[in-house]
Amino acid sequence: MKTKADVAIIVGSGSDLALVSETIKILDEFKLFYSVNIASAHRTAEHLKQCISRAESFGAKIFIAVAGMSAALPGVIASETIFPVIGVPVECKHLAGFDALLSISQMPKGVPVATVAVGEAGAINAAILAVQIIAVANDDLKVKLKSYKIKLAELVVKEDIKLQKDGFKKYITNISGLRKK
Repeated sequence: MKTKADVAIIVGSGSDLALVSETIKILDEFKLFYSVNIASAHRTAEHLKQCISRAESFGAKIFIAVAGMSAALPGVIASETIFPVIGVPVECKHLAGFDALLSISQMPKGVPVATVAVGEAGAINAAILAVQIIAVANDDLKVKLKSYKIKLAELVVKEDIKLQKDGFKKYITNISGLRKK
């Protein structure tokens, strides 16, 4: 059992854990401690309150809440803590996550929830946003974030160099082949 957490991750369903693995990769890369819990805003209200309280006692400074469909989880967490909450909308089969995106982003005044993209991009961006928030008061994280951003930029430049070398048709053919795998 974890006794230290910089970031508390709470998912509404065990099926959301695969998506959270992307969040955890980023938190691990920045060497942040995290806790992960499953709690439903609708079915386990008392358990959710206990998860929030425990995470705060472990030192959590930020909550990442992953939810689909009505996506009440991030808002409920925000109503129970003074710490920032980042909501990650889950893509669902009925409305492609648009319902979750709107539910998370349309919070009443006084109960803010930062909302990121639906799905994998959101899971990754939630972790990066958490790191950025913590880095405000952590110089080591600031340095790591700058390095991370430089690496992202270098990847784009490498892709452009490859495009210029191979030409558009060959580049697109290679990319299309990679996506099919």
